Amino acid sequence: MKFSSTDKYVATHDLRMAVNASIALERPLLIKGEPGTGKTVLAEEIANSLGAPLLQWNIKSTTKAQQGLYEYDAVARLRDSQLGDDKVHDISNYIKKGKLWEAFTSPERPVLLIDEIDKADIEFPNDLLHELDQMQFHVYETGETIKAEQRPIILITSNNEKDLPDAFLRRCFFHYIQFPDQETMQKIIDVHFPDIKSRLVAAALKRFYAVREVPGLKKKPSTSELLDWLKLLMVEDIDPETLRETDGRKLIPPLHGALLKNEQDVHLFERLAFMTRRS
Repeated sequence: MKFSSTDKYVATHDLRMAVNASIALERPLLIKGEPGTGKTVLAEEIANSLGAPLLQWNIKSTTKAQQGLYEYDAVARLRDSQLGDDKVHDISNYIKKGKLWEAFTSPERPVLLIDEIDKADIEFPNDLLHELDQMQFHVYETGETIKAEQRPIILITSNNEKDLPDAFLRRCFFHYIQFPDQETMQKIIDVHFPDIKSRLVAAALKRFYAVREVPGLKKKPSTSELLDWLKLLMVEDIDPETLRETDGRKLIPPLHGALLKNEQDVHLFERLAFMTRRS
C-alpha cells in the first residue's frame, strides 16, 4: 500500500515518504504543523489514495481515552430493568463501540484519524499506549478481548498546544508539515482553481507571503485562508494591480477578513499604515 498525491491534495516528497514509512513500520503517524496546513484533510486523502475506509475521532478537551475503546451505559440498563425490558439480560446491548473498536474489527484495513490529540488532558496519550502498541483491549463487562485482525493505518494530528509524553512519541513516526513554499503553493492553487488567471495568482501570492512575514503577527494566514482569499478575489473581480499597491495607506490587503482573523493583527496593520504615512 503506497500513498501518493491525489487530484485534490498535493503531498510533498517528504510527506509521502513519512506516510509510507509509518505504513511499512505499522506505527501511528504523528503529524504536526501550523493550523490550516492540511493535517486533517491528509487522512481523507490517504484513505482515498489507498481505497480504505476512514474512521475519524475528533478529540475535545473533555475526551477520555476510554471513549475510543467503548462506553458502558449503566444508567440506561438500570432504567430498562425498572421497566422490565428483556434486553437487560444481555449487557452488550449497553456497550457503545468506540473508534478504536471499530478500527480493530473493520473487515477492511481502515485509516483511523485521531484529530488534535493535544486538545485532551495530558494523560490521554499515555492512556492509549497499550492499545496502540498491542492493538487489543479487554472489555471488562463482557469478558471479551477485542484484537485487531489487521493493524489500522493510524494518523494522529497535533497543533502543538501542549507537549506529548516521551513514551507516546517513541511509538509514533513523526512528521512536521512545513509551510508550503511558493512553488508548492502554486501547485495547491492549481488543484483548487485550475482556471484562475496567472497574473492574479502571482500578485496574490506575493502579497500573501508579505503578510505572513510581518513581524509581530499573532496568527499567520494559512493555506486554507489563502484559498478562501483567492476565491473572494475572483468573485469580486479584484484587479492584480490592486494587490501590487505599494501605497503605505493601503498596507491592509483587500478583503483582509479572509486572511487576518483577530483584531490584534488588524490593528497591527493599521499602526504600520499610520507610521508609513507619518514617515
